Amino acid sequence: MRARDPATGRHCHRVVALSVALARACGLAEDELESIAVAARLHDLGKIATPDRVLFSPGRLENEDWEIMKSHAAVGADIIRQSDLPGRDQIALAVRHHHEHFDGSGYPDGLAGHDIPLHSRIISLADSYDALGDARPYHPARTHAQIMLILHREAGAKCDPDLLRVFEGMIRHSPLRVP
Repeated sequence: MRARDPATGRHCHRVVALSVALARACGLAEDELESIAVAARLHDLGKIATPDRVLFSPGRLENEDWEIMKSHAAVGADIIRQSDLPGRDQIALAVRHHHEHFDGSGYPDGLAGHDIPLHSRIISLADSYDALGDARPYHPARTHAQIMLILHREAGAKCDPDLLRVFEGMIRHSPLRVP
């Protein structure tokens, strides 16, 4: 994605670092850290199939374009499953479900709570933190304090509240923390 969209490439790099740090704070084994790192790096891979008019839209997407954008999680998982990447099934699962919400309102499958794979919940939280701290056409960059307020407001709905508590402890003194 870096070649097509440098901003997405930078975002994926930060999501990898945040995801691995959170997974480590959760006490996950080294082999799981590696799997999470690869899935986080590839979490937006499906955007390769997203038309430029949608991917580079300067504002909020209309319903039809939003449906196209939402397909990137499943498309990315399908690409990974068709590869010869070691651990591809677990990585594809994490990528497929990184936009599921804890209350079941996410996509592509409407999974809820602990039915969402842990790796996906980790990547989702890292993805949200980084996206909120980065300026986008439809919102300004936010400070760490503003991001944490938003994430706490979304706890139990968008993100796993237990995972958010671990994240908050991890990010408090982390060099990955946005200003």
